[in-house]
Amino acid sequence: MGYCFGGAATLEMARSDMAAEASGFATFHGGLSTPEGQSWDGDEPPLLVLHGGADTSITLQDVADFASELEAAGNTYTAEIYSGAPHAFTVFGSDRYDARADAASWASLSAFLGERTSD
Repeated sequence: MGYCFGGAATLEMARSDMAAEASGFATFHGGLSTPEGQSWDGDEPPLLVLHGGADTSITLQDVADFASELEAAGNTYTAEIYSGAPHAFTVFGSDRYDARADAASWASLSAFLGERTSD
């Protein structure tokens, strides 16, 4: 799992040979674009995308495009959108912090991890 740039790096790991070493990948307000020359093959473990609806850095269109890529590849994923939450909504103490979205996204991650450890 990763936050912001770390979330983008997490998706890089999911597309790489490291995917076989994990039972899932999660990204919090992370970059979602797939670099040129890379793609999803559909064999990656489940993905969890936790995103702010008011994020202007990575837009809702970016989320939709990402979901379309995953659908086309046949990946299992969940994308949660937190209304009103800006980019970096989990950064405690910042002016972007959104307690509701932070708590909800953490609960989703916890459930996701629980599902992965019971598989």
